[in-house]
Amino acid sequence: MRAGLLLSALFVVACGPSNRDNGACDPGQMACNGNELQTCGDNGQFQDSQACAQACSPTLGCVVCVPSSATCNGDVAHACNSDGTGYTDETCDSALGETCDPTQGGCTGPCAAKTLGQSYIGCEYYPTVTGNVVGDDFSYAVAISNTSATVATVTIDGGALTAAIVVMVQPNQVLVQKLPWQQALKMCNEADTPESSGCNFAAMAEPGIVTKGAYHLRSDNPITLYQFNALEYVINGTQDSFSNDASLMLPTNVWRSSYYSASYPGIAAASYPGLIAITATQPSTMVTINSRATTGAGTGIGPITAGTPQTVMLNAGDVLELTSDGGDFTGSKIDSSSPVQVIGGHYCTTIPDGVAACDHLEESMFGVDTLGTTYVINAPAVASIPNGKVEAIRIVATQPGTTLTYDPPQSGAATTIANAGDFIEIDNNSASFKVTANNKILVAQYMEGQQAGGDQGDPAMTLAVPVEQFRTSYAFHAPTTYTSNYVDITAPTGATIMLDGVAVPLTAIGTTGYSLGRARSINAGPANDGNHAITGDQGFAISVYGYGQYTSYWYPGGLNLTSVIN
Repeated sequence: MRAGLLLSALFVVACGPSNRDNGACDPGQMACNGNELQTCGDNGQFQDSQACAQACSPTLGCVVCVPSSATCNGDVAHACNSDGTGYTDETCDSALGETCDPTQGGCTGPCAAKTLGQSYIGCEYYPTVTGNVVGDDFSYAVAISNTSATVATVTIDGGALTAAIVVMVQPNQVLVQKLPWQQALKMCNEADTPESSGCNFAAMAEPGIVTKGAYHLRSDNPITLYQFNALEYVINGTQDSFSNDASLMLPTNVWRSSYYSASYPGIAAASYPGLIAITATQPSTMVTINSRATTGAGTGIGPITAGTPQTVMLNAGDVLELTSDGGDFTGSKIDSSSPVQVIGGHYCTTIPDGVAACDHLEESMFGVDTLGTTYVINAPAVASIPNGKVEAIRIVATQPGTTLTYDPPQSGAATTIANAGDFIEIDNNSASFKVTANNKILVAQYMEGQQAGGDQGDPAMTLAVPVEQFRTSYAFHAPTTYTSNYVDITAPTGATIMLDGVAVPLTAIGTTGYSLGRARSINAGPANDGNHAITGDQGFAISVYGYGQYTSYWYPGGLNLTSVIN
C-alpha cells in the first residue's frame, strides 16, 4: 500500500511458523483492508478489527505511514520511515544521478542511499587538503576510479575553486584530477616565504574553521576516490617534493558521528605539528573535540587544552583543522551531531625522531562503530628488504580495560590499555602478526624514515583494516608517478586471490590462519593507468603503498564499513 492510496485488497502477513488447522489464517496473523487492521483469532478466522487513524501495515499494525511509501514534490522525496512512525524529506540530487520515484520509496538510482552498500565505494565525497610543508609547485590531486560499467559524470566544486569542474570518467578507468591548494588548510604559501623547496611554518597561523574549505565531489555512478598530498615526488627532473602521503577517501554515506584519531608527535628540533581535519556534510553540525594535545587559537575556535572538550559548529563543506602545540593528537575523541569526516596526520614528522627525513602523514579515520577487534599487521616491503622494512604501530583503545593478544607473540609489546583513547606503540617492527582485543581498537601503521632501513621511503601513514571488514573484491589505484608501487594482501590461508587476472602467491603467517601476499612493480596496470582489480574466493584486505626518492605514500586499498557489534 502506498501513501495517499486506499487499496481495497486484503494484505496479510504471517507471524511465526504456521499452525493453521483448516482455518483462514494463523492465530496472531495481521491483515490490512484499506486502513482497517484485522487480526486472526485462535479459531483461525479474522475476527478482530481496528480502524487505523492514519495507515495500516500488515507487519507493524496501525502506523503513521506505510514503510517504503513516498510522494514526490519535484526533486524532494517525502518518504515514510522504516518503522512507519513518520516521514523524512530527502532532496534527490541530479549530480548523483538520483530521481524521485514514489513507486520505489523516494530517491532512486545507482547512487541512492538505499542502493549503495556500506563500503569505500560511493558517489559523494569531500576531498580535504591537510597541512603539508611541500612547495606549491607540486600538485594536490584526487584519483577518481570508476567502478561501474557506465561513464561516470563527476562534478567538483567548493574548496579553492572559483567555478565547478565537470569531468567524465570512463568505465573501469581512473582519472587523476589536479585541484588548487586550499592555502588556509595547507598552512603553507610558498610565495610568502623565501624558501624554494618548501614553506616556513613558523609564519603560518592556526587554521581553525575554514568555511567551505573542502572540495565537494559528486558522481552519478559509484566511484572510489583517493587524495594525494602531494601527487608528484619530483618535477622538472630535479626538484624533489620530500613530503607526500595519500588517503583513501570515504563517501558521505559511511561517515560516522564518533571517532578516535591517530596522529604522531612533532619533531624535537622543529615546530611542525600533528593535525586533525574535520569536515561536515550537514548544516549546523555540532562537533565536540576531546583532544589529547593542546592547540592554539584559530579562526572560530579558541585554544584547546588537552583533556578539556570543546564544541564548535560546522556547516556543509566547512573544515575544522587543528594543529598540536608540541603534543600528540593520537587518541583524541571526536563526536558530532551529524556524521563528519576525520583525517588524522602530521604536517611533516620523522619516524623515529632523529632519523631522516621528515614527511607528511595523513589518513581518513574509520568511525568507532566500524572498527573491529581482530587485525593482521604486515610491515611494508622495499626491493632491498622484500619481507618488510621496519614500521611503527599504534593501537588505540576505544574502551577502558582493553586487553591485547598477539599471534605470534611480540616480545615487549604491551598487552593492556587502561583507558579509552590511550594507546600502545610498537617500534621498529618488521614482523607479520595478528592482534586480537577484547574491545574495538584502532590500529595505525607508520612507515619509518629512509635512513631507518632500505634506503627508500620516508614516513607515511595508513590504517589497518579489521578482519570484520574484509571484502572479496577491490578496485584500487596505484599512481604511475611513483618509482615503485606495492600491494600487500592479507587473506585466510587457503584463499585464492587474483590480481588483474593473475594468481598471487600467499605465504602463511605462522599458525594465525592468515597468509600474506605481496605484488611488486604494479605501476602500470592492465590499462597502463595505475588502475587495478583484485578478487578472492574469501574476504581479504589490501594495503597499497609506493616509493619515490625521499618520500612515499600508503593507504588501505578499501574495506567494508558496516557497523560491527562487539
